[in-house]
Amino acid sequence: MSAVLRGTQQQDAAPAPVSFREAFWFWLKLGFISFGGPAGQIAIMHTELVERRRWISEKRFLHALNYCMLLPGPEAQQLATYIGWLMHRTWGGIVAGALFVLPSLFILIGLSWIYLRFGDVPVVAGIFYGIKPAVTALVLHAAHRIGSRALKNGWMWSIAALAFVAIFAFGTPFPAIVLAAALIGHFGARWAPGVFALGGGHGAAKQGYGPALIDDDTPTPAHARFSRSHLAKVLAAGLGLWALAMGSLVAVQGLQGTLTQMGWFFTKAALLTFGGAYAVLPYVYQGAVEHHQWLSGAQMIDGLALGETTPGPLIMVVAFVGFVSGWARQVLGPDALFLAGALAAAVVTFFTFLPSFVFILAGGPAIEATHGKLGFTAPLSAITAAVVGVILNLALFFAYHVLWPQGLSGAFDWPSALIALGAAVALFRFKLGVMPLLGACAAIGLAVTWLRPLMA
Repeated sequence: MSAVLRGTQQQDAAPAPVSFREAFWFWLKLGFISFGGPAGQIAIMHTELVERRRWISEKRFLHALNYCMLLPGPEAQQLATYIGWLMHRTWGGIVAGALFVLPSLFILIGLSWIYLRFGDVPVVAGIFYGIKPAVTALVLHAAHRIGSRALKNGWMWSIAALAFVAIFAFGTPFPAIVLAAALIGHFGARWAPGVFALGGGHGAAKQGYGPALIDDDTPTPAHARFSRSHLAKVLAAGLGLWALAMGSLVAVQGLQGTLTQMGWFFTKAALLTFGGAYAVLPYVYQGAVEHHQWLSGAQMIDGLALGETTPGPLIMVVAFVGFVSGWARQVLGPDALFLAGALAAAVVTFFTFLPSFVFILAGGPAIEATHGKLGFTAPLSAITAAVVGVILNLALFFAYHVLWPQGLSGAFDWPSALIALGAAVALFRFKLGVMPLLGACAAIGLAVTWLRPLMA
């Protein structure tokens, strides 16, 4: 009985203050275990930070998450940055956000090198043969998952359909689709606010887990209070870092240099990632594959497959794009291909994630002063609806390259079609996780590759 009483007393008491060192090791661990996409990553953080460690209350956790949901960029990484900043000031946010990304960057650099160096080895080729159809099913499932939340009425369905037609039939640039959807949401909400209201979000807090270090009624710490001088400093620092990095690339490579063009392109991509990584992938495809021709469409599919198998935000697929582009363009010369790829991967990662840090460190104080008052979500609702149509177009693009690898005039790849169909059934019907799905499809791809010569 005494042990039970002691446990109850510990549950009723707020946890001890968390040192910067302890938080550092937690964020590092999170960077290596953050599989499962944004939903899985947010669930891991909720379990660890709200339920088990009680570093932050559920209400404050959801308040921060709602803000991150409104921003372009990976919401899970931004949420980690927000909580790290709230607990340990600016450096706490920088460390939390950076460690959420760095493990994935190093892993993807290694996997990208293996892909380019050994991609023609039968084992590696067989693995990718099985994974590519699975990626097609994953993208289709993402469109369904987002659509089931966003398409709540006929108006939202219409926006999604118009976005699909715009990008599929007319090749409309993704930024133009985002802008048009935002304007529809902004003006449409004036006469039909219910149409564009966000459908529930992540819900309200359902239960308590005991007092938290940052609790519902914990006063906002001094560093998290809004001030114009702080806002100006953060914006100046962010723009200064961007200008310094871009200026260095221009000085070394010129305006038309590959790394310079990557920096500018992925800066724009970072500001357009409403709706998650799957939403911005069509834009990355349009720019990296069609316009700049840094890599092929097939390589883009392979990169998404690698991104699905690593921890961290799925948008880290840009590191693969950067590595392949730097390697192919030999940005450091023909004798330093690995260093060229690693440098390009680091460059695109820097420009992709810098805006996320600025959004949190600059906007966090204003959000801390508005508990329960977040609004103006109609443009986001419309953008999310448009994103569904864009992702559906991406799924069709992947399906075309997987099922007709030599083009429509070539043979239809029946084994790939069966793998894609099986993957779709596993996702939609049996709710199979991403990692088991990719593992099973990779094994099937290996088997098909080995058996095909015997059946010829």
